[in-house]
Amino acid sequence: MRVLFLCTGNSARSQMAEAWLRHLSGGQVEVSSAGTEPKGLHPLAVQVMAERGIDLTGQRSKPVSEFQGQRFDWVVTVCDRARESCPVFPGARTLHWDLPDPAEVHGAQEAVLEAFRRARDELERRVGDLLKRLEGEEAPELL
Repeated sequence: MRVLFLCTGNSARSQMAEAWLRHLSGGQVEVSSAGTEPKGLHPLAVQVMAERGIDLTGQRSKPVSEFQGQRFDWVVTVCDRARESCPVFPGARTLHWDLPDPAEVHGAQEAVLEAFRRARDELERRVGDLLKRLEGEEAPELL
């Protein structure tokens, strides 16, 4: 089972989703993330995932072009901008989650950090739901 998460910058939301699916599946799902305009891994995404015991430091921001021509079972866009410019991955099922970009929140550091925590927690919930769906499709391989 191969899953690709896409967002614009591949700096926070798609990176956290990738890490959650890898973690929650126990590494049983081959998961990647990419961006239509990669910006580099956001340090607050690294920080809030570390709060939950998940290390993002080995991940890097990647352009979606790096994955063109590859086969995926699922492609999940996590923002409207990525969905609008996402290339076609033949045979892949698609999901769209329009999640607010925590990197676009400005103001006090605590408010920005809280936006990253909300995104992290919402992605954990959604990725958990996706994993249940994947387990139903691929059982017993994912169990």
